[in-house]
Amino acid sequence: MKMIFKIARTELRNLFYSPVAWFLTIAFMVQCGIYYTYALYPVAKWQEVLQQNTPKFKDFGLSMTNGIFLAPDGIFSNVLQNLYLFVPLLTMGLISREINNGTIKLLYSSPVKVREIVLGKYLAIMTYNLLLVGVVGVFIVTGLINIRHADYGVLLSAALGFYLLVCAYTAIGLFMSSLTTYQIVSAIGSFILIFVLSRIGGLWQKYDFIRDLTYFLSLSGRTTKMLRGLITTKDLVYFIVIVYMFVGFTLIKLKAGRESKPWYVKASRYALIALTTLIVGYFTSRPGYIGYWDTTATKSNTLHANTQEIIRDMKGEPLEVTLYCNLFGGGVGRGLPENRNDYLWTLWEPYLRFKPDVKFNYVYYYDVADNDSTLYKTWVGKSAKEIAEKMCEGYDIKPSLFTPGPEVRKVIDLQPENYRLVMQLKYKGKTTFLRTFDDAAFWPEEQQVAAAFKRLLQPAMPKTVFLTGNLERDITKKGEREYFYHSLAKDNRYSLINLGFDSDTMSADTHDIPEDVTTLVLADPKTTLSATTMDRVSHYLHKGGNMLILGEPGKQQMLNPLLQGLGVHMLDGTLIELSKDEMPHMVKPFITREATDLSQEPILVLLKDGFKTGEEDNMPMLMPGVTGLTFTTDSGYTITPLLNTAAGKVWLKAGALVTDSVPPVYSPAEGDSQAPYYTTAVALSRKVNSKEQRIIVSADADFMSNLRQGGAFLSRSYYSWLDYGNFPIYTPRPKAQDTLLTVGTIGAGILKIVYVWVLPGLVLLTGTILLIRRKRK
Repeated sequence: MKMIFKIARTELRNLFYSPVAWFLTIAFMVQCGIYYTYALYPVAKWQEVLQQNTPKFKDFGLSMTNGIFLAPDGIFSNVLQNLYLFVPLLTMGLISREINNGTIKLLYSSPVKVREIVLGKYLAIMTYNLLLVGVVGVFIVTGLINIRHADYGVLLSAALGFYLLVCAYTAIGLFMSSLTTYQIVSAIGSFILIFVLSRIGGLWQKYDFIRDLTYFLSLSGRTTKMLRGLITTKDLVYFIVIVYMFVGFTLIKLKAGRESKPWYVKASRYALIALTTLIVGYFTSRPGYIGYWDTTATKSNTLHANTQEIIRDMKGEPLEVTLYCNLFGGGVGRGLPENRNDYLWTLWEPYLRFKPDVKFNYVYYYDVADNDSTLYKTWVGKSAKEIAEKMCEGYDIKPSLFTPGPEVRKVIDLQPENYRLVMQLKYKGKTTFLRTFDDAAFWPEEQQVAAAFKRLLQPAMPKTVFLTGNLERDITKKGEREYFYHSLAKDNRYSLINLGFDSDTMSADTHDIPEDVTTLVLADPKTTLSATTMDRVSHYLHKGGNMLILGEPGKQQMLNPLLQGLGVHMLDGTLIELSKDEMPHMVKPFITREATDLSQEPILVLLKDGFKTGEEDNMPMLMPGVTGLTFTTDSGYTITPLLNTAAGKVWLKAGALVTDSVPPVYSPAEGDSQAPYYTTAVALSRKVNSKEQRIIVSADADFMSNLRQGGAFLSRSYYSWLDYGNFPIYTPRPKAQDTLLTVGTIGAGILKIVYVWVLPGLVLLTGTILLIRRKRK
């Protein structure tokens, strides 16, 4: 060990007695200074402007740590992106300089062992790497001072990722330096090898075993998790074995210069090192053998406690996930074998962390929906098999991978899933679908996955039944007034069906209301409810059933007989709110403080925090055509307003309302009236048979329609409250604390001068003096 340290000390001395290390250090300092201060200064400027001119300004609401250090234009992202430009210039002379100068022969003839030479030189370059980390550390410490409550865990994790990556790069550079006497060739070779390792993860991805090996060897994205504050043993082991492999290669290459061995003996040594690396890397990257450490303050890289609790209940049997990929369906490109690692590690890794016993199956097929001739009109004159063969030619994949649709139909009916890319989850004999979506995220998010998991655990799912028979809103139609999009739309990740609810329709004229109904929905009936329907709904309510009732102006008489028993009444007429932007019947009531307790919907959570701190008074909700609700306190229900109009700005127009003419005028003579404010939605609750009955009444039904999705979050909170919070599975994250800077414009400007000009200038001066004095000696 003494000899290793002695060689390392000598190599470090050689590094800093040459201008290369100094210039690289200075260039690195300038780069870090630019990316830090140029990200800091505009934020500090805006903070001063907002603090001086906006009394309500408290903070930016976003993590300043992420914004300054980890954003695409932040210091870590850019430093790591440009790191490969520095390292080859630093390592190109480590061994080649010795070979070119002939000093390697002196080392060979000395009692120094080859491994001591290699390890000493690598120890020296690892020490220099710590200097680079120290440069980054200067800005981390500055960030901890400049950002209030900075998330230091993320910064330390990112610094570790930076150090491991630069050590991997220098190990590659060390090996390339041992292959040639020309330093420039060594540098170019390092560039090429780093490029190959960065791209190898995309090679041969169609073949299972090879896919895993090339994906493991890939340098690309290895620091991504660490930059987000998640340290995994898989990534740590990867960097360790990469360093082991290239340092080992260097040792074998230098030993070969002292020995006369057959080529196959030398090749076997390289193969043994590579094979050891692949075996260790492969098995340490298998689910169940990976350790995780989330260093973020908000644990943003870890599944929410609600999801973890669900997964903890999934014990005793593995979860089986089958991916059905239709060559003719939506999302096929994301489901092909070459994208399987993205599917596994992007979508499933957070869940494999807590449930490693997941079995993944893949079914590739081609099929089209019955009576759908679109495909055949595009591919004129070709059969499904011929079309599949041509598409496989385009995807450069074997047609034998795909099974004809009729064979798959014998096992499972995927026509209700529109034959798009979908996953079927199976646990203890129960199955459910987990869908993909045509949006930016594509894969299901935690809320959808957690809901699917819980569906597998619960014996019965929340059942939402929509009444029919009186021209109510229809959950099977896609018209603008209907309710398909928020209930049964499988391509909407936030529809009820994708959040854990089962939805169905029934007519109370012909059927009794089932006992297992979670929520009964009566949405805007256009005709009078029959005596049979009234009796059955009243009986359902009398027994303590939960219900969502939605009405519209002009049809109050359809609901008021039912609402009378609840102590609620829909006023005759239409509410009017005049504004320069909206039509007069477009009223914007505000969410009340009590409404924020309905669920953990993210918007309501933020609004609740605003109510607590006095930062916000309310939040408007657009209701296109609404009337007011009145209620009494002697009905046996506790009634809570959920939406109230602005004080003094809304009045009730009697009679028919014309919206495509001049704005209506308030006229008491015509029956118009005005109250201080109007309530447009209420929640009712009472104790029935040791259970809390819950009812919501809304004087507007349009805000939940297919056309109006602005109220989607509010409708979800309604269904959640009526289901006692069982579904949806909310996964709210704590609010970031590092949302404000502690430095102003002047301070940020001074930092810009110091870090971009003064500090690098001092280092340049120090290096120049040292090199001149060295040259004189």
